[in-house]
Amino acid sequence: MSGDGAGGGGPDDWEEEVAEWDEEVSEWEADEGDGSAAGNGDDADDDRHVDGEQLEGEHVDREPDLEPDSADRVPKVVSAGHINWDVTIHVDKLPEPDGETRIDLLEQSGGGSAANVAVGLVGLGGQSVVYGSVGGDESGALALRELASAGVDPGQVLVDADEPTSVKYAIVDGSGELLMLANDGANESFTAAELDRDTLAAADHLHLTGQQPGTAAALATAAAEAGTTRSFDPGRRVGDREFEAALHAADVLFLNAPEADALADATDIDPWEPDDRVVAIKLGEEGATVRTPHGDVSHPGFDVDAVDTVGAGDAFAAGFLGAALRDPDITGDEFSHDPRDYQVPLLVGNACGAIAAETVTARADLSWERVRSVMGESPESDLLIEIRV
Repeated sequence: MSGDGAGGGGPDDWEEEVAEWDEEVSEWEADEGDGSAAGNGDDADDDRHVDGEQLEGEHVDREPDLEPDSADRVPKVVSAGHINWDVTIHVDKLPEPDGETRIDLLEQSGGGSAANVAVGLVGLGGQSVVYGSVGGDESGALALRELASAGVDPGQVLVDADEPTSVKYAIVDGSGELLMLANDGANESFTAAELDRDTLAAADHLHLTGQQPGTAAALATAAAEAGTTRSFDPGRRVGDREFEAALHAADVLFLNAPEADALADATDIDPWEPDDRVVAIKLGEEGATVRTPHGDVSHPGFDVDAVDTVGAGDAFAAGFLGAALRDPDITGDEFSHDPRDYQVPLLVGNACGAIAAETVTARADLSWERVRSVMGESPESDLLIEIRV
């Protein structure tokens, strides 16, 4: 095994990224002048409840700010976990045993939850360092090259010369049914020991995805010691692996509904009514809900023609974090527990998930322009907020 970092050809000067973000914000401000900005919210019918009773009107934020707070607040995130090479195959229908079917479309791209979130955050104007491992083969080189070209810093990635890069085959039929084939390869060869502690200390946030439980726990502990906030998207194996330490160390959890139920059954954490953290639960076609110790905010999502939902959860996490980490009212030393603070992150997360669902591969091309396009004029009109007292 080689412990060398994989040197990337991507940009190591983030001033260009900030300049691009400044330009995007200027365009948004120009749009505001002609009344075209999303989220004017004049006709919003936002409901907010306390113990089932609607709050007085002055408590209802009918115009949440759908723009990023400031171009000067550019979050830097270390995204740790799987880095894959993905092969996405679209067919009219999955073949029967011993059968054959024609391939309608075949696409190859970088994948893996950690890598997908890192690329998504850069698309939304953030800075990303990805941490994980690939094999010393062509697929690994392709994955690292694509990360670097997207503006992600892959310099911390471990190259394991003794293992192949994890390649994931996603076969999608005409109805959206999915069949996944994958090898583990080198995607969990990395440990917490190889990550440069200065890199972690310089980050605003650590986002963990599926990996060895001990590695996740050690990284979360190191981030807490450095004063870096933490989120964790453990994936479909959340009920099978011993993730308790990393789960308890996370400020924010990302789960889908079956994962939330599995977590509730396997641990002492109730994601549906958390007592000490924020939980974003993805509900597929029904949008998402953000659960906090003080209440919830939910949104039904955006109506799109889905072609491939692989990577939609990663896009949701990138959008949620890309919005939340820009807002000083949400993230300081820890994440806010006021559900009203998560209106915009929820809307952006749902919009990014919708963009990914319209994308053939797991790697969605996220940008604020596309987010606003998906949101339309009054995305906050369907928000439902319940405050617990």
